[in-house]
Amino acid sequence: MQNIWTSKTLPLGSIGQSSERADSQPSSKLTLRANFMWTLAGNIVYAASQWGIVIVLAKLGSPEAVGKFALALAMSAPVFMFSNLQLRGVQATDAAGEYRFGDYLGLRLITTLVALLAILALTLVCGYRRETAFVILLVGLAKAFESISDVFYGLQQQHERMDRIAVSMMVKGLLSVAVFFLVFYFTGSLVWSVVSLATVWAVVLAVYDVRSGATTLGVVQNVQLVGIDQQRASQLTLRSRLRFSIFVRLSWLALPLGIVMLLLSLNTNIPRFFIEHYLSERDLGIFAAMAYLLTAGTTVVSALGQSASPRLAQYYVAGNYKAFRSLLLKLLNVGALIGGFGILVVLVAGPQILTLVYRPEYADHADVFLLLMVAAGIGYIASFLGYGMTAARYFKIQAPIFFAVCLTTAISCLLFIPEKRLLGAALAIVISTSLQMIVSLLVVRHTIHSSSERGTV
Repeated sequence: MQNIWTSKTLPLGSIGQSSERADSQPSSKLTLRANFMWTLAGNIVYAASQWGIVIVLAKLGSPEAVGKFALALAMSAPVFMFSNLQLRGVQATDAAGEYRFGDYLGLRLITTLVALLAILALTLVCGYRRETAFVILLVGLAKAFESISDVFYGLQQQHERMDRIAVSMMVKGLLSVAVFFLVFYFTGSLVWSVVSLATVWAVVLAVYDVRSGATTLGVVQNVQLVGIDQQRASQLTLRSRLRFSIFVRLSWLALPLGIVMLLLSLNTNIPRFFIEHYLSERDLGIFAAMAYLLTAGTTVVSALGQSASPRLAQYYVAGNYKAFRSLLLKLLNVGALIGGFGILVVLVAGPQILTLVYRPEYADHADVFLLLMVAAGIGYIASFLGYGMTAARYFKIQAPIFFAVCLTTAISCLLFIPEKRLLGAALAIVISTSLQMIVSLLVVRHTIHSSSERGTV
């Protein structure tokens, strides 16, 4: 199987033939520490930029504007989480080189188109008002560009070049919030602001991500040698990777993770759907704004988990289960420390933070903010356990876990939100996240125990 971004020094008609060594000789890898620092920097800038968009809407607009934007994210995120099939995680942990980059990219292009059509259908069926419908569709378009960038990120992560991912995220994040602010400030239109957001993401994909991926696979040098332009070579090799049999196998492998990501996204957004249904877009805006404040800890957890995933997978494939367990335990300790620190900060200065960042009306819900921080702390530990399961290629078991978690969230929201309002939504998240952590821990312990019985630990 050949890589779509790699052409050997063959005649023009031979472009697209197998290249068994292309993916095995990427750019030099960075150390785990360097990858973590780059990933942390990229995630911090990107998360701060996304949070900056919420601040722009809260300061220059209203909680209703925040609510519309949050609803658009809640509608589009589960669809793309499922259509992405968590290919980045599968790709990054593909230590044995079972599939080529072209397989991942070709499948992602198809599923992204399907996701866009699904969002269009959902928007029409739900019958939202015109402005809300436009915002949902435009956020979906932005997510489509993000989805394609993600498969290039998977390539860089697989080869432990998180610096290139970080540069992309930082450029995209800073441009996004700057352009969004300017458009919203001068037009006051959420629709045109989201148009600018989608445009920025498309430009970064075309100008940086594709070129960065080509550099990783050495395509620039090879294209020069065969004497054709880079875009033409990419098109020729891309067509050669659109193979149904490969897509079926890869989809079947990744489907459990796609279901997991769908359920995980639904679990995050179910409270928002219930709030929008039982309460109002204003309440949804307040809840979503407080939830965005928790991205600081999530950013660190994601950076460390993404950086450590290839190393965890390598330990597991090599049968070095002792190193696998040791590294995972360190990650869990970090998650617990971050969560504990966040809870302490909110206890001491929760209302002041909400007033300073947003408006005084948000500080009236400081008790909700505290419960959300407790849920986040539990979620950090659960996330690291999820990285461990994925690195060990325990894909199928994750689907029933998150189905149970998602069901628990829905039932808890149904019971608590009508009576306790936003506090009930936060309580529902605490309950479901606790279930996720406990069950995930049991699965990981079973994995390690099974390895011990085989005499490999």
